[in-house]
Amino acid sequence: MIIAIPREIAPGERRVAITPDAVRTLVGDEHEVHVQAGAGSEAGFSDTEYEAAGARLVADAASLYAGAQTVCKVRGPREREGGGHEADDLPSGAALISHLRPLDEPEAVARLAERGVAAFAMELMPRITRAQSMDSLSSQATVAGYRAVLVAAENLPRMFPMLVTAAGTVSPARVFVIGAGVAGLQAIATARRLGALVEAYDTRAAAAEQVESLGARFVELSLDTSDAEDAGGYARAQTEEFYARQRELMAERAAASDVVITTALVPGRVAPLLLDEAGVKGMRAGSVVVDMAAENGGNCACTESGQTVIRHGVTIMGDPNLASAFPVNASQMYAKNLVTFLRHLVKEGQIEFDLEDEITRGTLVSHQGKVVNETVRGKLEERQGG
Repeated sequence: MIIAIPREIAPGERRVAITPDAVRTLVGDEHEVHVQAGAGSEAGFSDTEYEAAGARLVADAASLYAGAQTVCKVRGPREREGGGHEADDLPSGAALISHLRPLDEPEAVARLAERGVAAFAMELMPRITRAQSMDSLSSQATVAGYRAVLVAAENLPRMFPMLVTAAGTVSPARVFVIGAGVAGLQAIATARRLGALVEAYDTRAAAAEQVESLGARFVELSLDTSDAEDAGGYARAQTEEFYARQRELMAERAAASDVVITTALVPGRVAPLLLDEAGVKGMRAGSVVVDMAAENGGNCACTESGQTVIRHGVTIMGDPNLASAFPVNASQMYAKNLVTFLRHLVKEGQIEFDLEDEITRGTLVSHQGKVVNETVRGKLEERQGG
């Protein structure tokens, strides 16, 4: 099977879907890997390394896609700066494996279906044990959670650790992490390593043990969270009354914190508002908010996606692609997810569309000219109807 790896064109994207080490694995599995020249340069992987690993370099995207049977990307197809759309270059009958934001951008899936592309969305990987090594949301959230703390530390006008010096004692910074999923837990661990006092909140009471195991304090709020998690392990949307009461309680914790890191996302929905403007106004001047839900509207009322702004003396950071700041490790982890997924899909040198398999069925969003994922199809119909 011919597997194509293009250069990512999304602004600020430095990751690459497949690393040279991953190429070696795929070539060892008797696949032919074509890599667009410069695809890994932003992540520190040279064309020479790809060639040494057994890949064939291709100068431009059009030539790369022309002979591809499977295309692996980090971000879904998008408009090119000079005109044209990446999706239109994909050959009919080819497979695409990528992050596609299918519940947020179902129209992009419909475009791939019209093109005759069999598309797999890495975001829809089932949260089951045998799919853990294919879970790219978790791998990239690990990198993003680490980065969130570092950018907070860079922008906070005080140090994180407690220091006892001849000039006096410096008290530690206080960090409040909202959401104890993969990103939140990594943020907690990183902030603790930097010496901060950390507390965290999650609607799932079961997260308390994980938070406390990292040396942080779990914040309990007087809210009913019995239905906070769905059967797939993802956060479930709550009522507006729930969120209103939550915001009141969050504002109290934010006012006592130097850094607030928010991580709450519900797939296919606008991110829940957890910190309103009054909550920001109540924070100390110089405090920092890192909003990891910026791409879906943000958990903070003052967040602007892709921007760092100052409101009421508080710095609010809305970087929607924190993982890209460490492209070497993020690419290595994502490539591992992809290779494992490909090995799951491929039988006798070709992708097998086994719809009885939970992993294949769960990630496949378009096939044979149709949007085949029921949830994505529902989102598309909702958009078209509105």
